[in-house]
Amino acid sequence: MGQKAVRQPDKSFATYIGKNRSSTGHTMLGGFGHEPSSHWMELVPAQHHPEGSEITVGATDEADMPGKPTKIPQARHTYRYLTSNYSEFTGMPAPLTNGGLNEKGVAARDVWSNSRKELLDMTPKDQTGPQYSDLSRIAMERAGSAREAVEILGELIDTHGYTTYGGNSHLFADGDEGWVLVEYAGGKGLWAAERLGPDDIRVSYPGYIKEFPTDAVDGKNPDFKASKNLVSFAEKKGWYDPSKDKVFDLQKVYQEPFPTKSFPVGKNADPKDPAPYRNPVSLEKEFAGLGKVRLEDMMRIVRDPRWSDDRSGYGHVAELDPDLPDPRLATLWMAPTAAVTAPYIPVAIGTRKLPVEYTQHRYMTAGASSEYLDPEYAEQEATESATQTFKRLMYATCARPRLYLGRVTGAFEGFEAQQIKAWKKVQQKAEADADRSADILTSYTNRQALDGLKLGNHLLDDILTKSRAHGGLHEPSTGDTSENDGSTASARSRPMGLRGPESARDRMNCDTGGGWTDGSSVDRAGHYGDPAKVPDYSAARVSGRTAASTEQSHDSAWQTWAPWSIAGVSLLVAAGAVWRSRRSA
Repeated sequence: MGQKAVRQPDKSFATYIGKNRSSTGHTMLGGFGHEPSSHWMELVPAQHHPEGSEITVGATDEADMPGKPTKIPQARHTYRYLTSNYSEFTGMPAPLTNGGLNEKGVAARDVWSNSRKELLDMTPKDQTGPQYSDLSRIAMERAGSAREAVEILGELIDTHGYTTYGGNSHLFADGDEGWVLVEYAGGKGLWAAERLGPDDIRVSYPGYIKEFPTDAVDGKNPDFKASKNLVSFAEKKGWYDPSKDKVFDLQKVYQEPFPTKSFPVGKNADPKDPAPYRNPVSLEKEFAGLGKVRLEDMMRIVRDPRWSDDRSGYGHVAELDPDLPDPRLATLWMAPTAAVTAPYIPVAIGTRKLPVEYTQHRYMTAGASSEYLDPEYAEQEATESATQTFKRLMYATCARPRLYLGRVTGAFEGFEAQQIKAWKKVQQKAEADADRSADILTSYTNRQALDGLKLGNHLLDDILTKSRAHGGLHEPSTGDTSENDGSTASARSRPMGLRGPESARDRMNCDTGGGWTDGSSVDRAGHYGDPAKVPDYSAARVSGRTAASTEQSHDSAWQTWAPWSIAGVSLLVAAGAVWRSRRSA
């Protein structure tokens, strides 16, 4: 089978803040994946696996850069972790993930890292070994530190190979340090890793490593790691000559130049730039202007409309405190889709369950339009999709960002400011009552998730009402009528996908020139969240829930009938049998 044309995978964004750079002395990691497909939040429990268990990794011949699925050993025990899953990227098998936060306090982000064209061209069409999502998931399942994540993944690549979509990177962090790992295309198992210390700021946009000490391939440098062939392969290809080159610069040797040239701090991108702000070194200098970085600053960076747009599938921010009295209190702040028009919800490792509205739905799910729904998922699919609601809010807001973005941002920042203050008390309460810790964390998170959805519905209804009253909703154009294709379908029934060369400027976005109308994340630093800007959304509702059921999520309602758990389980089993018998009758 011939290799498909490779889509330009200019994906994802991540920022690492060393603990000495933060206001609390805690390492922080934030970012998102850039995928157009469905996204949903998931709590993956710790699990024990029988001896000899295996997992399938790699790609199929359906991928843009095809490969052969292979099996590798599974660990006997895998850790509990929080993540956002999604259904499609460059044809890789779903569900896919870019990382998250695990019970050992390791956070992970996955970011595109474009290998040079020669490496893409030499990649075999039957490549084997784990791909980017496999590596992200395995790191969450097995790594007890950021360094260990690199060691585990490096050994997997050395042993089983690596399946690429064109080049990739990972950014790992724990309470003490960070590590950036870059995996190169080409089918040669090339990879390199660099330690990030407590004073570092690193932006992956794309992921990169520059100057690399050549002795690190022999394990002689504690701050760098690499595949054994990293230097020798470059010499063989004539890309690096130690007799002439002063440094071994991995960015120059193995990657393409950054999509955007360097730019001064505070400078707005050229309106014609198809990949604005995609120079991570320049952004690192910009974020250094924040001084001591707060959790709120990281939330705002991930939300910044300069890059949080229609391809931003979710938002994650982790503040990594190694001194937590209970690891179950470790928290990942999660936005269900692009944070530019969605709220962050605090989810602790000890949280038992999320509202069903935040789990998988068929909205934007790959293949959903060509198959019917499995009846097992009927009631899950019947609920409101948080991802779809906040996507709708994005489209309504970003269609007229100068009118609406400030109000939406103010509402969500005010909502989050209240949560940040309350969450510390929730953690303290959960710490003081270890037996009920999971109940306390689950109850608060579920309530806030549903309140956030109510707030989103309120904002969406209000914006659409205002747009209808001020000129009406925009009607799509049928395009150039001089090339009429004879179709009688109305403009609203034509294909809705973005056509032609796709760039960040073409996609739906809320960037008003340099972020919000009052500037970028750095420009807006110093104040976050005014509760007075949160509108009264009490009259709004989550589809399918009454006011009472919104106050107490049915997913955590088990707390009220715990004494009747044995009888309840029996009733549920019986009800399930009746439901299935009625469906099959």
